[in-house]
Amino acid sequence: MKNLVFAFIGLILLNAPAFSQGLQDPKGEVRLNFLNTIFLGSVELGYEKFVSNDQSIGVELHLNDRFGYSSGKDDRDFSVTSALASYNFYFAGDENGRVYVSPFFKYRFGEYVKTVDNITKVTNMNSAYIGLIGGYRWNFNNFAFGPFASISRGFSQEVANEFSAVEFKAGFNVGYRF
Repeated sequence: MKNLVFAFIGLILLNAPAFSQGLQDPKGEVRLNFLNTIFLGSVELGYEKFVSNDQSIGVELHLNDRFGYSSGKDDRDFSVTSALASYNFYFAGDENGRVYVSPFFKYRFGEYVKTVDNITKVTNMNSAYIGLIGGYRWNFNNFAFGPFASISRGFSQEVANEFSAVEFKAGFNVGYRF
């Protein structure tokens, strides 16, 4: 068993130069917004398909989505999922990191349940959003990571009455380019 472990480590060390070079022309990227997963329990998975060196088309799935940073404490419960489509423009940087801006469309569906004084109120969260994401993406050995922030406008009066018509979100994505 020890010999197998040493052989595996040796194989990795011999191939380390190949791994450290990274991709010159990535075709896609998968990513996770790990900060919102840790702090909110919201899993935000994404995929980008690069259409050129400085542009990509992105899709994301947000499981257990939250409105902004509203939490589910004190008899409040989110049962919401959303899908997001974006077109991403990369600029102002080099192959090690770049600023990006992304107009997006997001559709959120599900419900928000709040109980106050033994009275349960259910808010239908089905709504469409348009917005803008801005951030920075570092690239290191095919791994991509960086902070982002977004602002969007929702088009549901019921959601706006419970929360707000404007939503702000931020996070930190970690991904892999291939």
